[in-house]
Amino acid sequence: MQILELILQVLLGITSLLLTLLILLHKGRGGGLSDMFGGGMTSALGSSGLAERNLNRFTVILALVWFVSIVALGLITKFQGMV
Repeated sequence: MQILELILQVLLGITSLLLTLLILLHKGRGGGLSDMFGGGMTSALGSSGLAERNLNRFTVILALVWFVSIVALGLITKFQGMV
């Protein structure tokens, strides 16, 4: 059980870093904090290319893996106290 917990912790660390990187790679659409400080001068073309769609898909899949690893670690932690 300790090996599984270690694997999930490593997976959680890697997915956390990759998820942060992928979120930062997304193109800003305006209306966020950048508009408050004068960064809202870009034009919104609205065209979503293949690379952006694939980035969105990969981000969602990675977020699901991140969520499942957190839930699994929580369940392992909960049931270790009962044994």
